[in-house]
Amino acid sequence: MLTLDWIVLSVYLIVMIGLSAWLSRGQTDSADYFVGGRRLPWWAVGISIVATQSSAISFVSIPAFVALREGGGLTWLQYELAVPLAMLFLLGWVVPYLRDRQLVSVFEFPERRFGLATGRTLAAVFLISRGLATGIAVYAAALVVSPMLGWSLTASILLIGVVAVIYDTLGGMKAVVASDVIQLGLMMLGVGCAIVIAWSLVGGAGAAWEALAPERRVAVDWSTGMGDGATAPFWAYLIGGFFLYASYYGTDQSQVQRLLGTTRSREAQKAVLLGGMLRLPLTLLYVLLGVALGAAWQTQPELQSLVSMERIDTLVPQFLLTYVPVGLKGLILAAILAAAMSSVDSALNSLSAVTLRDFVQPWAGDKLGDHPLAGRVITLIWGVLITALALVADGLDRTVIEAINKVGSAFYGPVLATFVIGLGIKRVGGPAMLMGLIAGVATNLMAWLAAWPVHWMWWNVIGFVVTAAFAIGLSGRRSDSTSNAAPVATWRAGEMRGATALLLAGFGVTLLLVVLLG
Repeated sequence: MLTLDWIVLSVYLIVMIGLSAWLSRGQTDSADYFVGGRRLPWWAVGISIVATQSSAISFVSIPAFVALREGGGLTWLQYELAVPLAMLFLLGWVVPYLRDRQLVSVFEFPERRFGLATGRTLAAVFLISRGLATGIAVYAAALVVSPMLGWSLTASILLIGVVAVIYDTLGGMKAVVASDVIQLGLMMLGVGCAIVIAWSLVGGAGAAWEALAPERRVAVDWSTGMGDGATAPFWAYLIGGFFLYASYYGTDQSQVQRLLGTTRSREAQKAVLLGGMLRLPLTLLYVLLGVALGAAWQTQPELQSLVSMERIDTLVPQFLLTYVPVGLKGLILAAILAAAMSSVDSALNSLSAVTLRDFVQPWAGDKLGDHPLAGRVITLIWGVLITALALVADGLDRTVIEAINKVGSAFYGPVLATFVIGLGIKRVGGPAMLMGLIAGVATNLMAWLAAWPVHWMWWNVIGFVVTAAFAIGLSGRRSDSTSNAAPVATWRAGEMRGATALLLAGFGVTLLLVVLLG
């Protein structure tokens, strides 16, 4: 990078840290720090939900999957099929209940419903899985940043970790949401510019499409993913994806924490609806970038010499480094850093919130545990741990985005089952639920470690079914008196019909794209 690129990048970092410091004013307790005093606007929360997904991992790995991954291509679109269906499930049932309970940690619900052991176990599962996933996220961001800065991978990881910790420690959830709105705009601009530059190298959008291998133009693989060795099986992505997204957006602290910060349940529902509608257009941008970069890789010998099939996640950073002009390169790098830090600081904030609310505060008491300083100290500790994990994350998978989704899929099904049973089945008590949770997670880890011939998207379903079967099977006939009745949707009938129509339309559009391209 040249001087102009460094100036653009430095200005961006200074502005972001300054914004975080400004937003930190007036924080008096953990609710201010972790859920923005429950005054976050729904539209910003909805954008934030999408922006967290629009991370450096997406920027690096989705185009690489489309362009070069063996068995990849447009089949990635199948991954989006279940998003509207999962959002619809959450919109009418899960989100209103959790928001109305004035929670800071989402795991306060299972603790109240099933008892201390189940709540703490779920919290511990989240801390382990989200901590691992965030370490991979830092590593993925460093893959992009390292060649563009001309720094070693270690130095780039340390840069991202240090800046993200400073940023998040200062501003809390307000800073997370505000930065997400900014970074989504920057990311869309950066991806759009990269697409245009790649098109200019290969002769336009039509030429890029023609250069894509015929097998990569197929967007649907009708395989089941059960013993058939498919890379992107349709039925696994549709059914397993529903459980994955329902758990991620409805029970994962890193996502639900934003919804807990809205002013009321109706606002949380609007945020979920907006997030569900924005997801597909953003994914299409990444897929277009993958098509364009696949053509560039085939037609540009210089790019082929820089990117090997063994390290396809270097495709995006090497392209940006080689072909993007001065000045714009700094802006795109700023966008990538924004995405990286936004994803990392939201995870840090959620990890800190769960650690404080579920473990530290019960031990230290409200006087110490409710002070913003306690949250900042715990955030700093998690930042150090995650940065250390990122330093040893190299080689986890051929595309990083698959590695991070495997980590989530091992845990999401059992966690979702716990929340669904807690909301809907009164007779299941704490001991039975805890045994079910342990059985579900153990089964998924066994499937992973023993390399069962089952696509990892099915782990979400397997974990859910095993957890629910054990919990219900071990329960007695009488209702648990501590159970809370399942909520009804807080929107009026007309509003729910409109939201349902929009989400089902999104599902229909996605399915149509997949089938037509298939």
